[in-house]
Amino acid sequence: MLKRIFKWISIALLSLILLALIVYAFLPKGPRDLMEYTDRTKTEKQLLRAKEFAVVAGTPWAAEAGYQVLARGGNACDAAVASLLTLNVTHGEAASFPGVAPTLYFNAQTGEVKSYIGAGKAPAAATIEKFKGRGFETVPEMDLWAQLIPASPDVIIGLLTDCGTLSFGELAQPAIEIARAGFPAHPIIVRNLDFSLVERIGLTILMPENSRVFIRGEWWRPVHLHDRMTFPDLANTLEALANAEQEALNHGATRLEALQAVRDYFYKGPIAEKIAAYHKEKGGLITYDDLATYTGGWEEPVVGHYGDYTIYANGTWSQGIMESLILQTLEGIDLRSMGHNSPQYIHTVTQAIDLAMADRDAYIGDPAFVDVPLDDLLSQEFADARRAAMTERAFASLPSPGLIPRPSSESTPHPLSGLSPAQALLTLTDFSAGQDTSQLVVVDAQGNAVVMTPSDFPQTPMIPGTGINLGNRMNQFRLDPDHVGALEPGKRPRITPHAVILFRNDRFYMALSTPGGDMQAQALVQVFLNMHIFGMDVQQAVSVPRFYTIAWPSSFAPHESFPAHIRLEADLYAAAADGLTALGYTPEEDPKWDKDFGAVGAIMVAENGELLAAADPREETTALGK
Repeated sequence: MLKRIFKWISIALLSLILLALIVYAFLPKGPRDLMEYTDRTKTEKQLLRAKEFAVVAGTPWAAEAGYQVLARGGNACDAAVASLLTLNVTHGEAASFPGVAPTLYFNAQTGEVKSYIGAGKAPAAATIEKFKGRGFETVPEMDLWAQLIPASPDVIIGLLTDCGTLSFGELAQPAIEIARAGFPAHPIIVRNLDFSLVERIGLTILMPENSRVFIRGEWWRPVHLHDRMTFPDLANTLEALANAEQEALNHGATRLEALQAVRDYFYKGPIAEKIAAYHKEKGGLITYDDLATYTGGWEEPVVGHYGDYTIYANGTWSQGIMESLILQTLEGIDLRSMGHNSPQYIHTVTQAIDLAMADRDAYIGDPAFVDVPLDDLLSQEFADARRAAMTERAFASLPSPGLIPRPSSESTPHPLSGLSPAQALLTLTDFSAGQDTSQLVVVDAQGNAVVMTPSDFPQTPMIPGTGINLGNRMNQFRLDPDHVGALEPGKRPRITPHAVILFRNDRFYMALSTPGGDMQAQALVQVFLNMHIFGMDVQQAVSVPRFYTIAWPSSFAPHESFPAHIRLEADLYAAAADGLTALGYTPEEDPKWDKDFGAVGAIMVAENGELLAAADPREETTALGK
């Protein structure tokens, strides 16, 4: 009898599987509405020369939005907001509204560089004990608990209040229009959303709102290149924020009061209520009070020096100190004689990067919680000691940080601990929704500059009906209480996105930024050295092949590390792999102009006052100017 029951159950299951396969075979899998578009990814890009103003952004639509603001008399702060919001639409799988947005602002009139705190805080309920209680050894990628308090709305209002001239509504309009009308899926958004059938099914089960927003809930249909992408919910949210501003103005508010009404609508009004309600319903950590009490604000940037250059970067809630640590270690070494991207040159620069990574992971964290020894880290004596720690061959194991007493330890990662079956399925299939970041740089006709590195990915549940993606940036905390990046309530993780401004001989010289996680500082240093040491123009410096050390634990959980491993873009691999192997490295080959190697945008001021702008061929990054 039991044998007969199993037989019928087996037949029923096989019949269901067969029926599902038949249904799947007849479901539409092609594009819905192809749009004309010329891809910019992996294509040669020309140096842009401009006499008045310039903007470089991660997509052409974001660059165009900023350009149009500048063309009608807006300034760098206005243009940066328009570009940011348009990036949030056209590259929202990598740089979402309302994620992180580290920002630097140069005021040409005063000569001052300021940093805006562009990373949110951990919710008050977020403790290591709670995460450990759920069985997590690291912050999970695809869990509601990985969501940080959002930062970019605060950044936007901070910029417009301090240095902007136009209204939020005017600047949001391009983003609203394109979110409704749609834009063609470009190569990077297609790559970021290139899920297998199993991953699309898993996404639809695990995060149905994300599936509805990014693949319209159609688990059977892949994302196609140049198919129309629309985000009507995000358009409605941005429009509601603009309406809050207009309503305030209609009731006699000043421009600044109306901007505050926009911020309040997000952090204290209907949007905050929706976020808090969703977290309460789903067992999340974010409360209304977390949102209502959130603050960002302006701060002094981190300042380093290299020869005639002064390096400004975001505070130690980011990895902005990295360029200064790397370059100060390299100062005085004859890099030019080694030859550009020779094995010896790559080894020498990589040694400086690995040493800086050691110091970053030992000492750098949210300055509200961590006593960061900035004066020591940026001193000549410290740089000399780190230079003396360099070795003739690759570090066989991770080097120790420089000698400034500071407790630091590493937890053993357990990537699948605490995950639900659906989450584990997505992890095992290498699921990655987004995971990229973007960038934008603006210099206006008065010489003011804004540089920003917006980010966050739809790998955690989105807030239904809003188009809002809160990302998984808590993933960059550690669940080791002795680590400098340990999770604490109200603390900011030390995020990888950061922005950089360079002065030369005490004058504004260049602003630049890039996506790329732990590659960000490595890419920007290589671009700078390509120019300063090897005399390349900024576009050449951005376009040539790069290398990428992955020796140190990733900033993203589960914090994997591969000591002595180095990734090389294809052209460079062919030329340098054997030499690096002889120096003790394990080279890994990547495609030419691979997006994992960053997508730098940069604008510099030439000696004759002309603006020179470069856009990375590795992504859709676009430079425009007049």
